[in-house]
Amino acid sequence: MSGPKTSGIRFDGVTVAYDGNVVLDRLDLTVEPGEVMALLGPSGSGKTTALRAVAGFVRPAAGRVFLGDREVTALPPHRRGIGMVVQQYALFPHMRVRENVAFGLRARKAARAEIADRVAEALELVGMAAYADRHPRELSGGQQQRVAIARALAIRPSVLLLDEPLSALDARLRSGMLAELARLHRELPDVSILYVTHDQVEALTLADRIAVMDRARLRDCGTPQELYRRPRTEFTASFVGNANLLPVTAGPLPGSADFAGRPLTVAAGDAVAGAAATLCVRPHLVGLGSGPNALTGTLTEVQWRGSTHRLYVDIGGHRVKADVRELREAPAIGDEVTLHFAAEDAFLLPAGTGGAPAVPAAAGPARASGGSDA
Repeated sequence: MSGPKTSGIRFDGVTVAYDGNVVLDRLDLTVEPGEVMALLGPSGSGKTTALRAVAGFVRPAAGRVFLGDREVTALPPHRRGIGMVVQQYALFPHMRVRENVAFGLRARKAARAEIADRVAEALELVGMAAYADRHPRELSGGQQQRVAIARALAIRPSVLLLDEPLSALDARLRSGMLAELARLHRELPDVSILYVTHDQVEALTLADRIAVMDRARLRDCGTPQELYRRPRTEFTASFVGNANLLPVTAGPLPGSADFAGRPLTVAAGDAVAGAAATLCVRPHLVGLGSGPNALTGTLTEVQWRGSTHRLYVDIGGHRVKADVRELREAPAIGDEVTLHFAAEDAFLLPAGTGGAPAVPAAAGPARASGGSDA
């Protein structure tokens, strides 16, 4: 299925407010043609409001929305040519699968022969051609979601909006649909996708770039690798993946820091010597036993997670997490244990960036290889 040559989304200072309450604050963000952009954030962060502004379901109080080179801020939804999939599927129960998929085409008064061809094409694309004559009640949740995606694709949109599309599925179905969405992305290289989710695994798996939202503001934007390996704020570090965020004082030399009276060496950071900073290191990069940047404390909790043990260690009154390969015999609660991490696996962040808005990112780097809120 070939898409249009011009796509992409641009938010230009978009603000949305309800009864004076700002729910999306001056959003500047560009989704490139053919890119998958995930809007990731907790409930109430503004991500679904941003998606609804693109769809035309909410009118910005300020700013402009563009699809490709066309401003659509004032256009009604049916004139934007957008495909949209929501978490509840929204299939018509009295219609068969092929009739559900044809609905948008019939609303656009497409020719009967064209409708038949596009419905067949869309169902084939999502692997549901054999179910064309079934009713939604005869399908599983994952199959219903495939039909919803086929209906959105049948109109050949330049932009596809996905609003928590997998949240109603169980873990096994969600994993399968993630693989299917990744395949669709490869087969529809001209379609720009805006994907709203609060699930970091979905964002890391599917997105070319991730826009991290919190409290109506854009906090960070970058490729999944950038945001995971070198987040720019404490909020991003804690929301994209799991992280130890430890209060330190930046040392006199680049990459040096003091944590609870213990000298540490890290890769780098933007902290000023003598200033408060936050050390970030991922739990799976923290080892058990002696090594560089050794920290000794008291084991307070052990969680078995199948292939790993999660250890919680109190060090100087701070809780440090370590994910270590499954231990034949885990240490006991109350034992003194030593953790360590390599300098290149840790870095410094400015202190106090867990809540302050980040500078909005507009276009950002090129594509990398690789429930609704307010």
